[in-house]
Amino acid sequence: MNRVLGFLLALPLSVLAAEPVATAAATPAVSSGVAGQLTQLVFGLLLVLGLIFFLAWLLRRVQQAGPAGKGQVIELIGSRALGPRDRLMLVQVGNEQILLGLSPGSITALHVLKEPVQVPASSEKATPEFALRLMELMGKDQKDKK
Repeated sequence: MNRVLGFLLALPLSVLAAEPVATAAATPAVSSGVAGQLTQLVFGLLLVLGLIFFLAWLLRRVQQAGPAGKGQVIELIGSRALGPRDRLMLVQVGNEQILLGLSPGSITALHVLKEPVQVPASSEKATPEFALRLMELMGKDQKDKK
């Protein structure tokens, strides 16, 4: 019985004594395996990100070259906010101008104008007063604006 008890007590000590040798031998293999896995993970991530950016670029190119970009029939003439979520929009379709009411759940044609509204063809958009004041305070003049 003493022999069995001595064997059981000696067994864990022998296992513990052999463990550092096995751990030391396994450490380089594990670290190179981890480094290889980490490198593979980084390259995979870069490949996926590159693919996403390429597809976004390709989608923009296809949308710009599509038939919707040329020969637009519907043109936005003007827009006015009525509230935080409601607006009026004046659109031109062919030779007709239509006043639309937009709300979060619907678009309603309010009026079809018999005589189109003449909009002055100015190349520059009107800058709001706040934006003008902000540009003055920042030291930029109107000539810098494009």
